[in-house]
Amino acid sequence: MGKKVMIVDDSRVVELQMEKMLENSDYEVVSFCQDGETAIEQYSEVLPDLVTMDIIMPGMDGLETARAILEDHPDARIIMVSSLAYDDTIEEAKSIGTKTFIYKPFDRDQLLSALDEVMSEA
Repeated sequence: MGKKVMIVDDSRVVELQMEKMLENSDYEVVSFCQDGETAIEQYSEVLPDLVTMDIIMPGMDGLETARAILEDHPDARIIMVSSLAYDDTIEEAKSIGTKTFIYKPFDRDQLLSALDEVMSEA
């Protein structure tokens, strides 16, 4: 089994794209959450190796969700993913403890590169 990835994004299209991009790689999508509340609940059950986290979502945004997960699991590896990212948002994400940032739209190479980079930091 590959490294476990949790996708947190309100878009089912993004989930399907990521699953397709991760086919035949060292990564396997084990959980998909469309909101932060669900992601916080499922993190403890799934204990993924990596989390990709959208920023703009209904209810809790990705930054709040990342903060909550990292409070309970300080070793969580969270990659922020968004099309709407400003320098202050990226800085806030880093200050929370997220590992890196991917801009939408992204391709398979960008996604795998970010995942590999974060896994190699461990």
